[in-house]
Amino acid sequence: MKLREGTIEQTLIYYERADQQGAKTSHVALYKQPGVGLKAVLTQSLGVLAVVDKRREIYFIDNVKFHLDRVEGLGTFVKIEAIDEEGSIGETRLHEQCEYYMALFEITEEDLVSVSYSDMVLKQRET
Repeated sequence: MKLREGTIEQTLIYYERADQQGAKTSHVALYKQPGVGLKAVLTQSLGVLAVVDKRREIYFIDNVKFHLDRVEGLGTFVKIEAIDEEGSIGETRLHEQCEYYMALFEITEEDLVSVSYSDMVLKQRET
């Protein structure tokens, strides 16, 4: 779970996705505009595991969302996210869309990261 505090969105986000190499399916629950007090409650009750400082640009082509991220201390990343909000596109087509843009941008399977930015920040802290 993460609390996103930024200029693009203010959202409490819960992800269900495997830490695996390659493209992955994510199931996401969003609570938009959670309010200032929620951060204090979450911090007091759960603590803060990691803080990810990033600058993000977002672009859309139809239902495909592109994140261009510059993450402090980690580098630059691209995230391609095919979204099926109504459940009408199907998982096969969503994967095809991601694979198409990966090929277009010359992103290989070896370029994909298996863990989250917060996991990368925590690992960096250990070294």
